[in-house]
Amino acid sequence: MADPIVAAIAFDGISPFHLSVPCLVFAEDRTTLGLPRFEFRVCAIEDGPIRTDAGLTISVPHGLSALDGADIVIVPSWKNLEVPPPAALIEALRRAHRGGALIVGLCLGTFAVAATGLLSGRRAATHWAFSDQLQALYPDILVEPEVLYIDNGDVVTSAGVAAGLDCCLHIIRARYGAEAALRLARQIVLSPHRQGGQAQFIERPIARTGNADRFAQALDTVRKTLHETHSLDSVADIAGLTRRTFTRRFQKTIGTSFGDWLTDQRVALAQRLLEATEKSMDMIAFEAGFGSATSLRQHFAARLRTTPAQYRREFSKNAQERVVR
Repeated sequence: MADPIVAAIAFDGISPFHLSVPCLVFAEDRTTLGLPRFEFRVCAIEDGPIRTDAGLTISVPHGLSALDGADIVIVPSWKNLEVPPPAALIEALRRAHRGGALIVGLCLGTFAVAATGLLSGRRAATHWAFSDQLQALYPDILVEPEVLYIDNGDVVTSAGVAAGLDCCLHIIRARYGAEAALRLARQIVLSPHRQGGQAQFIERPIARTGNADRFAQALDTVRKTLHETHSLDSVADIAGLTRRTFTRRFQKTIGTSFGDWLTDQRVALAQRLLEATEKSMDMIAFEAGFGSATSLRQHFAARLRTTPAQYRREFSKNAQERVVR
């Protein structure tokens, strides 16, 4: 089986950080983590060396023709938001999409993807500070300024900076399984899963206090005992906070509601159990805290748009071994 081809777009004036995001996730050989060996291509829009906005100059080995045959095409950022992207880029992205490639716009890269028309009538994310501008330029797109990333199946868009890493990790999880994504996240020291609908505006504690420690410990307790019943009041009590204070701190720190976070944790555990064990659906539902296989199927359908059985067929250990080989 040929190595999956991942192509990232580079242009004059690009930020080295934004370009490094897909490089970090897809360019290195991580077959030991259960991932395939990707054929990673950086493709320049212009001929000649690329000058970055940090004063670095880089030589890019490929042009836009290298997008042909790609499985994933990533636009890591964009410039000159009021000026339409070059016609050659727009056509190359459309051609790659027609060929079956997943098209990804990270941060301001969403503007370039939007210019292709592939987001018309669909949801999209970008950096919150430029959401209004994206909406004004492309009024037929449903721009959601608060979320981290949005997966439309064939087109994925994300918010800025670190959300690009979350988005790429989501792509790994969706295509190669939760366990492989978890191993990759550990290797690059990244949070293993931030749900796409999680808010961009997340406060991070600056100092560790007694209450902050108890808050973190309460969440760790929940993660370790997902098979048990956890209510908002019971977890707030473990954290030593009132329900109202806990809810406010949880939203500011995690960026979502406690109920959604708890469901995400349980779905992630169920994914790992489906990948790594032969346990029955009822047993997995119990260990993940869903109570019944019916509830497990409902949450899988809502979160992952698939069934637990189908997920196991695609991402079990045997399936992953076939992918890597």
